[in-house]
Amino acid sequence: MKKTTNRWIALVAMSLGVFMGLLDVTVVNVALPSMAVDFKTTFSNLQWVLNAYTLMYAVSLLIVSKLGDMFGRKKIFIMSMILFTAASVVNGLAPNLLVLDIGRAIQAIGGSGMMSLSMALVASNFEGRERGTALGILGSVIGFSTAIGPLVGGFLVESFGWPSIFFVNLPVGIISVYLVIRNVKETPAYGAGESIDFMGMFLSAIGLFSGIYGLIQKEQHMHWAWTDMRIMGWLVASVLILALFVFVELKAKAPMMNLTLLTNRHFVGVVILAFSLGAGIFALAAYQTSLMQNYMGYSAFSTGVHQLPMSLWSLVLGPFTGVLGYKFGKKWLIAFGFTVSALGLLIFRQVTTTDFTYMQLLPLLALTGLGNAIINPMINTAAMDNINPQEIGMASGLLNVFRQIGITVGVVILGLSQTNAYESSLSTGFSGSSIPKAAATGIHQSLVEAGAFSGHAIAWGQQLVKTPYAAKVQQMVVTAFDKGMIAVVTTSLVLMVIAILAALFLLKETKSVDQKPQK
Repeated sequence: MKKTTNRWIALVAMSLGVFMGLLDVTVVNVALPSMAVDFKTTFSNLQWVLNAYTLMYAVSLLIVSKLGDMFGRKKIFIMSMILFTAASVVNGLAPNLLVLDIGRAIQAIGGSGMMSLSMALVASNFEGRERGTALGILGSVIGFSTAIGPLVGGFLVESFGWPSIFFVNLPVGIISVYLVIRNVKETPAYGAGESIDFMGMFLSAIGLFSGIYGLIQKEQHMHWAWTDMRIMGWLVASVLILALFVFVELKAKAPMMNLTLLTNRHFVGVVILAFSLGAGIFALAAYQTSLMQNYMGYSAFSTGVHQLPMSLWSLVLGPFTGVLGYKFGKKWLIAFGFTVSALGLLIFRQVTTTDFTYMQLLPLLALTGLGNAIINPMINTAAMDNINPQEIGMASGLLNVFRQIGITVGVVILGLSQTNAYESSLSTGFSGSSIPKAAATGIHQSLVEAGAFSGHAIAWGQQLVKTPYAAKVQQMVVTAFDKGMIAVVTTSLVLMVIAILAALFLLKETKSVDQKPQK
């Protein structure tokens, strides 16, 4: 009985770590306006508070996963939690933006270890139906923490200031470390006697860095062509470096990654689904938040409250997804989850108008939230099927790398869809308007430069509202944003269809996890 109790306490401890790590990804978005005031800087300069975390998180995932496989996942997980918690305190005390950026990069290394090794430790500490339930709960924590970020962040920032989003990690981190030490069972050190594949780690890190950085450049400069060397150069470098990584791994005696993982059709299907989830649902959250704050007038905290129909599904369904996967099969349940999400996107696409009422948004929030609550836990469970015990950490790392890359790619492609539709609508509106040409040209240009997210601030700004054509410009901006949102959800809908096909044709029909826990 005590061993059983310890396992579930261990799950609570690891879930706290994952919740803490992922929450800090989303809550920082809410805190940026307060940071801009305190540091007396611009939003452009604050981008690296986000990007430093994104880059280091993706770069570190595979490395910490391999170190966990080699030297014991519990050890590396605890070290990751301590690093994350210590960096959080540094961030809260940061006297300037440079210290905060560096602290965020260090924090991301800890966050990547907590994220990837939590899944591996759950798979190592549970078996059979219990493993499916535990992985389902952990997956639900992942979905819930991502969705609840604006609510928690809004409350903390509005009540205690932006440093509180980092300081809150200190007590949570201390409790989590204590519970992990007491209750989590260590895994074997599969790398005992092996040399560390430093070249593989180095190539994987700079290859992922180049690719993610190139995508970030595109995200921040939507008007730069893909062929611009400031984007294309990084992406080509990424492809070449990762190709060299594959060559090195094939020749290495003790490679960082067993590349046969990527010849397993089922596992390839899982990582494609993780990518689609990141690109089609997680990346969509930024656009939903922009709609609610910039065009519907909600505060950061109110936005979080109104997003509860999306986030609560993960909390409610967590304990049951493992049982459902065991009964119906993960393949069919994942396909169903993506179908539910697609339905939410389709409804929003059909009913949305320039009025942007909450009731129009509610089906999108509820159905994508329900879909995510089903998909995320099932993907985590499916990724562990038929994986050798010594490779569970790496499998978890790959899953999280593709989910993170999916989010980054998704933000870019959804942004391009929105930008193209937004600018096309503005061009149509201004070409047929009665606004004097000189004024129309200047306003049009400023709205294009501001982009869909900030166009509202221009249209309702003090300079424009005093003019006789303010109402016309405001209507054009709202219409353009509406067209942009329809383009965004259409792109997400395409990604959902691809995911449904991948689930049906690539995943194996597995109803249980048969691997035994490691001795």
